[in-house]
Amino acid sequence: MGFSSQVLTQGNEVGFGSEPATVEAVKTPNSKIVYDDHNHERYPPGDPSKRAFAYFVLSGGRFVYASVLRLLVLKLIVSMSASKDVLALASLEVDLGSIEPGTTVTVKWRGKPVFIRRRTEDDIKLANSVDLGSLRDPQEDSVRVKNPEWLVVVGVCTHLGCIPLPNAGDYGGWFCPCHGSHYDISGRIRKGPAPYNLEVPTYSFLEENKLLIG
Repeated sequence: MGFSSQVLTQGNEVGFGSEPATVEAVKTPNSKIVYDDHNHERYPPGDPSKRAFAYFVLSGGRFVYASVLRLLVLKLIVSMSASKDVLALASLEVDLGSIEPGTTVTVKWRGKPVFIRRRTEDDIKLANSVDLGSLRDPQEDSVRVKNPEWLVVVGVCTHLGCIPLPNAGDYGGWFCPCHGSHYDISGRIRKGPAPYNLEVPTYSFLEENKLLIG
């Protein structure tokens, strides 16, 4: 028994008496902080004043970007939302009841003159008797009117933008005194330098005697 105790005591003194480093650190904690000098040199701490300035610049840049984006979105919305005044100017209602057969009235729409012609039976027959092969800008009369009795065209010569005279010219329609363009009773170019027929605007009949242009 004495031999065994002596052996164990010697064993403890030699191998079993020392604790692992991790266990030793837990039993005897140390508040001392050890820095890795190698990494500390590679990644030096930033200057607090410079760091604050960088945050300020980033925050200011984000604010400016958000403000500019907001202004662009608002501008787009405003441009797409037409006001009541703009919508009113975009369309024009005309009373047709006072227009006599064979006469032409002129109204102003979007800053341009618009000719409204109430055609007679002879006017309609003449417009449909034209050989399309003889026209510079071939169009049948039926595609230029919604009601054969009424012709609606923009009163601007397709040559250089002058205003033609109604009930004039060699074809009984319109004559442009600026450079001598002649249009027939359907507003088609028949003679002179104008390359195209008078433009037909967008329009519709609201009632029997009401016309909406635009």
